[in-house]
Formats: sequence, C-alpha cells, structure tokens
Amino acid sequence: MPSITRRPSGGADRRLPVEARILDTTRRLLGEGVTFTELGVQRIAREAEVARSTFYTHFADKTQLLLRLAESMSQTSFDVAATWRPTPGEDAPGALTEVFRQVVRIYRRHAAVLVAINEVGAYDPVVREFWVSRLERFTRSTEALVRAEQESGRAPHDLDPVQASRLVVLGGDRYLTHHVVVDDGGGDESAARELAATWWYGVYRRPIGQPA
Repeated sequence: MPSITRRPSGGADRRLPVEARILDTTRRLLGEGVTFTELGVQRIAREAEVARSTFYTHFADKTQLLLRLAESMSQTSFDVAATWRPTPGEDAPGALTEVFRQVVRIYRRHAAVLVAINEVGAYDPVVREFWVSRLERFTRSTEALVRAEQESGRAPHDLDPVQASRLVVLGGDRYLTHHVVVDDGGGDESAARELAATWWYGVYRRPIGQPA
C-alpha cells in the first residue's frame, strides 16, 4: 500500500544545506506572525526537518540564530548604501533615491527579522548591543563621507558630522523598521524619496549658514 504521508505545506526545502534550512525556516515562521520569544527550538527543528541536536550543532542557542539573521540582513542593506557617493554633476538626489529604493526593499523582505530584533533587543543586551554595533559601523562610514564633503567645500562647515550622521542613520533605521511594519508597500516609493531628500538637503547640501 503506498504511503499517503505528505510533506507539510510550507515546510523546509530539503535541498538547502542544514544551516541555511534552519535560517530559512525561522524567517518563514517569523513572517507567519510567530514572535521570536514564543518560537521554540523544538518547533524550528521540526519545521526545518532536522533533529534538535542538529540545531545545536549549528547554533549555540536561539540568540545566536537571531544574530545570524540580523547580520545577513544588515550587511546586505549597508553594502547597498555604502556604494553611493555624491558625484558632482550627476543627479545626486535621484541616485540616492534609487539607493533607498533598494534599502526599503531589503527592509521589507526582512521585516519579520527586524521585528524580532526589536522584540528581543528590549530585554537581551547581547542582541541590543549587536544591532547598535552594526548601525555604528554605518554611522562611522557616513560620518567619513560627510567630512569628505565638508573638506571639498560642498557641505557646510557648520554642520556637525557626528551628530548629523547619528541622526540620519539611527533615525533612518527606526523609520524604515516602522514603515515596513505599518505600510502595505504602497508607500515605499514615497519613503525612498523622502529619505533621500532628508539626507541630501538636510546633511550633504544643507544651505550654508543655517543652524546646525
């Protein structure tokens, strides 16, 4: 008699390597609305079709799993943003808008992971400090770019590059995380344009003599 056992709908893709399967399964479960706090290792292992012991072969605990998800997401978005430079003669605001279109897409694709980071970061200092350190790397690179623009005379010297970089990077992260949770995607284009305008006219090309 043939088996009538069927693989559960939405189950793990067994073609993926085990570690990737666990990560992919966790993203899927989070995307289905399961909070990271209530998501147990046993369920992740079962849905990924691996033994619980196999999970611990690849991840020390759930925190390390979340950090891996966060690292992948943040590296992708920061790599995209880091490619932009305000090149004289080009449509810099337009080019920056395109960068933010890509960043918005990345944040939307990883919205569930971002929610988990904020959820767990509220009580777990390891997760909180990890995410802060990731943002700090991007803040420092933005600060260096702002200083270079000041030295070239294209950005005002009365602008504080440290505070301005913190404002746009940390504020941008919080805004994007909120945006992809509350917006159905219809406002993504406007979000990209507004972020680009805020960075460009509020920092890189702030009028000379305006209060910093």
